[in-house]
Amino acid sequence: MKVLVVEDDERTAGFIARGLAETGHTVDVARSGNEGVQMGMAGAYDVLVMDRMLPGLNGLDAMALLRSEGVVAPVLVLTALGSVEDRVAGLEGGADDYLVKPFAFSELLARLNALVRRPPLSGLSETIALADLVIDTRRRRVIRAGKRIELTPQEYKLLEFLARRIGETVTRTMLLESLWGFHFDPRTNIVDAHVSRLRSKVDRGFDVELIRTLRGVGYVLDEPE
Repeated sequence: MKVLVVEDDERTAGFIARGLAETGHTVDVARSGNEGVQMGMAGAYDVLVMDRMLPGLNGLDAMALLRSEGVVAPVLVLTALGSVEDRVAGLEGGADDYLVKPFAFSELLARLNALVRRPPLSGLSETIALADLVIDTRRRRVIRAGKRIELTPQEYKLLEFLARRIGETVTRTMLLESLWGFHFDPRTNIVDAHVSRLRSKVDRGFDVELIRTLRGVGYVLDEPE
């Protein structure tokens, strides 16, 4: 795989780059958020490793800019900021996974391999339509009844996750694991809060509600019968 490592600490960047090269992967290194954005937009990378504390643009701002420019390669945030709140902020900012320093290279490699194994967007439909809702997955744009709906990166990921499973029940546990990377209950209402905010943008003011709560079970995106 081709990896872009955005890390300003020379020792950490060198450690990651050497380890990946030794396991047969191609690695480029950027030393700042701005350089990471430029390289991320110019190169066809399979996955990005992004520090949060960077010169110039911080990691979250760099990710947001890459996403706004249509870069869909998965991003692993690598940082010393390891609280639940920090992890949530990183994942909501567009990251696909989050690893806290200090870390074992074997775990970093396993997480990168897992991200790359996910089905690429190019192998999936670029447009998902349900009733008057249209999702452009390549540009990450959402239109309902001809009106553009502005979503945060995490709200978009939540909507697309539901949209890839139209008519299927999606449980809270599935969302915690897939979108927030929690393999345990963080004892927060993060899923309910995001679904509520997403529903307020996607459903409120329209004739038909597409996102439904199945009490005690989960959520479903579908047209009502």
